[in-house]
Amino acid sequence: MTTTETRTAIITGASSGIGLGITKALLERGWNVVGTSRTISKSKELTPSANLVLIDGEASKKETAVKVTDAAIKHFGRIDLLVNNAGIYLPKPFTEYTEDDYNLVMGTNVTSLFHMTQQVIPQMKKQHAGHVVNISTTLVDQPAAGVTAFLAILSKSPMPAVSKALALEFAADNIRFNTISPGVVNTPMHANEDHTALAKFHPLNRIAEVSDIVDAVFYLQNATFVTGENIHVDGGFHAGR
Repeated sequence: MTTTETRTAIITGASSGIGLGITKALLERGWNVVGTSRTISKSKELTPSANLVLIDGEASKKETAVKVTDAAIKHFGRIDLLVNNAGIYLPKPFTEYTEDDYNLVMGTNVTSLFHMTQQVIPQMKKQHAGHVVNISTTLVDQPAAGVTAFLAILSKSPMPAVSKALALEFAADNIRFNTISPGVVNTPMHANEDHTALAKFHPLNRIAEVSDIVDAVFYLQNATFVTGENIHVDGGFHAGR
């Protein structure tokens, strides 16, 4: 088994928000990381180093997944963790969504997961070890009145089911699959919104910090007997209000 210092992670949507927080936390703990987003090479938060490779690319494109996976193997020789974090949240009344909206959200949230996960599995099977964490949303289990988020729910709802299915399919290869379903998280996505109002959606009466999601990732990474699980990091939102 490798040590923490030699493990390698791939993080999609790594340039901001949850993905940036996970990337920084992994680097602080001695991991090697390959981070990707559309223009991550221009990031003011991340600088390439011996432990960090940044790959620009559209999340929905297979060539991006191939490039990212190849970079991880070339630079670090293994892939221990994939966090499928890339996502777009586009709230609109259902009948106002356009075909372009649909293609953008489904491509970023679903197609990216398909391509990235397919690409990392051969290396994980070769290692007889690996872990994939899919970032969903608690809205999948607990829609909220007044929150018009059809495309978020449509694109994120497959993740818990997919994690269960793949957890069974690749259990013999010691590859685990889990889901994290956050509530509202304090990221640039919600920077201009009323955080006091958003807090009221959660029984614990606050919104999540990125560190709350990071803690869940590390729990799942260290909990080597946990697979096919969906952890709600939502202050009790999924339990109802």
